[in-house]
Amino acid sequence: MVFFGYMVSSVLFGLLADRYGRWKILLLSFLWGAYFSLLTSFSPTYIWFVFLRTMVGCGVSGHAQGLIIKTEFLPTKYRGYMLPLSQVFWLSGSLLIIGLASVVIPTIGWRWLIRIASIPGIVLILAFKFIPESARFNVSTGNTQAALTTLQHIAKMNRSALPEGQLVEPMLLLSPASPLCSNSGRSGNGQILSPVSSALANDPKTPKTKWRRGMCGAKLCAVFGQEKRGRFADLLDAKYLRTTLQIWVIWLGISFAYYGVILASAELLERDLVCGAKSESQAAVPSEDSEGSQSPCYCHLFAPSDYRTMIISTIGEIALNPLNILGINFLGRRLSLSVTMGCTALFFLLLNICTSSAGLIGFLFTLRALVAANFNTIYIYTAEVYPTTMRALGMGTSGSLCRIGAMVAPFISQVLMSASILGALCLFSSVCVVGAISAFTLPIETKGRALQQIK
Repeated sequence: MVFFGYMVSSVLFGLLADRYGRWKILLLSFLWGAYFSLLTSFSPTYIWFVFLRTMVGCGVSGHAQGLIIKTEFLPTKYRGYMLPLSQVFWLSGSLLIIGLASVVIPTIGWRWLIRIASIPGIVLILAFKFIPESARFNVSTGNTQAALTTLQHIAKMNRSALPEGQLVEPMLLLSPASPLCSNSGRSGNGQILSPVSSALANDPKTPKTKWRRGMCGAKLCAVFGQEKRGRFADLLDAKYLRTTLQIWVIWLGISFAYYGVILASAELLERDLVCGAKSESQAAVPSEDSEGSQSPCYCHLFAPSDYRTMIISTIGEIALNPLNILGINFLGRRLSLSVTMGCTALFFLLLNICTSSAGLIGFLFTLRALVAANFNTIYIYTAEVYPTTMRALGMGTSGSLCRIGAMVAPFISQVLMSASILGALCLFSSVCVVGAISAFTLPIETKGRALQQIK
């Protein structure tokens, strides 16, 4: 249900971010997530708990706008280095919550764990005063003054000066005979029009995407303000259709593998899967039904050794970061992603090998490193491949589709695995192979490519 909430609101937040700004949606998502997360700790019943966690999932789906703001400020040559380093902070949060859980849950309970975990989200709301709106977004909406103010502030912070020239938005050049051009100086959708000479139209320095020569003199009509933003139809436009569909397949597969390996780790710890060695958590505590009947569900309380194993495997998420950065920048986004997804498929199969506890932890460590590298790369690629007018929506729909994989993962790693370990691992591996092929055949490589401003 958490993933369902994420899936539903991810598209909505992406659409709103393309229309009204990344900063506003990021702030809204933080407020939403922090509020409902805190409320969860006061849940009177299990149904309320599930509902409130679903609301938390809705809020968390908007956090991707932070990555988009960062992407739109970073120069082309630094995106492949700086964006993967964000994984360090994700890892820090993951390790912090595991460490807190190992101390808080056995002592004062899960409610206090959630309350303590809500504090950073509440404190970070104060930091929004120092986060600017994306200058690229402001330019794409015609608000060049706001973008210029942001850039001047950045230049002042860095004791530098803006380059000489005038900040302008890209133009859409049309024939005066076009229905968009009217005598009032505005197009049908309110975009500002201006006549320009054909010399300007033919100048290679003039930014233009679509234009037609008119039959009535040497004048063209320049449309300032760009086409509509945040339209779902643009994702399925002929130019991006294949890219969009393959990105969706990759996101779904990566999410399926990521949450699959996390949940499979818990299953492997709880079951007799390490060549006869039983986990300390094997002592099950049956839950009591309200009517006194025996429930088929069991609570497996994690032992200290299980928390240690989770910490070790989570650290694996950062282990391949240096190699991931090198692959992204030298092999390119497509090839790097196809290699890491192929290796993920291989290591899922290796989990079926009879090994020691140390060997199992080693496999889980490597798998977590690989699935984290997959997420790193696809986040960067998705943010880079779409233009500013549809970037947030592209990220939102991808994030929404990937939650389907996250929702299916528990049924494979917990239900199917209890019936057939090899069958579950083969399914995870097969999905990763499909993702690797999709990544290798992506039609656009974004390595060294400037962010596109308009479609």
